[in-house]
Amino acid sequence: MLLFLLRRIGAGVVLVWVIATLTFFLTSLTGSDPGRRILGPTADLEAVAAKRAELGLDRPVLERYRDWLTGAVHGDLGVSWFTNEPVGRLVGDALPVSLSLVLAATVLTAVVSVVLGVVAAVRGGWLDGLLQSVSIVAFAVPNFLVGLVLSLVFAVQLGVFPALGYTPLAQDPGRWLASIALPAIALAIGAIATVATQTRGSMIDVLGQDYVRTLRSRGLPTRSVVLKHALRNAAPTSLTVLSLQFIALISGAVVIEKVFGLSGLGERATSAAGQGDVPLVLGIVVVAVLVVVVVNIVVDIALGWLNPKVRIA
Repeated sequence: MLLFLLRRIGAGVVLVWVIATLTFFLTSLTGSDPGRRILGPTADLEAVAAKRAELGLDRPVLERYRDWLTGAVHGDLGVSWFTNEPVGRLVGDALPVSLSLVLAATVLTAVVSVVLGVVAAVRGGWLDGLLQSVSIVAFAVPNFLVGLVLSLVFAVQLGVFPALGYTPLAQDPGRWLASIALPAIALAIGAIATVATQTRGSMIDVLGQDYVRTLRSRGLPTRSVVLKHALRNAAPTSLTVLSLQFIALISGAVVIEKVFGLSGLGERATSAAGQGDVPLVLGIVVVAVLVVVVVNIVVDIALGWLNPKVRIA
């Protein structure tokens, strides 16, 4: 198991390095002039050149990459070109918002999709057909449209949840949950459709296996057969799909954060990209990839526990 974990961690470190390196060089090839963007179109050439020198943009790109990578390894992601604030602080302020939203959506997706998938596989009939029809509709509807409808109904008209803003968990757990409830539901709708359909298919395959028929012939209750035996064997496939949906939820959170006025990584990323704030963009990319790597390692551990054969893959 230790070798299994070391392989996964090593692969994650390489992935972070590759994506960070590609992002650094791609942002260096945009052709825009950060000095001109910061000082404005009326600044003279000498001022722009001085600003470029201050930012280190007059140095060779490989030298700048070496310095940035050295700092990043030591936890220093640089300073924002536009606000002069440490990138680590800016990302750290936005990370809890995005993590709260994405993790809440992931938990909601896991619980609801497993329930729907298992019930559809066991009961079948019209319930199974209804799940597939609803899944197609839920997958096709954009999550920002779902968010707008939820905000209009439950925040504006009914006043049950706040329409905008985020309350930190440490400040007020109740208001924190209320502030992420609608965004998490809007973000999770499409993921629930995907994972529930996959869970249904996996459960149907497992329930048709010989050992399940043997367990039933021995008089085991249906609930025990389904929950203790079939669901555990169907879980690895669903868990893999859920981990892929987690990545999709991170990207989908960019739009949802805009809809509900949440100052998360998505909002910071779009603002930084629009301004050309390369250090902040790099910092957000590194942190986002690190989160994905950590989640994938946790999923791999869970898969190794559910299926020991995965450990030797």
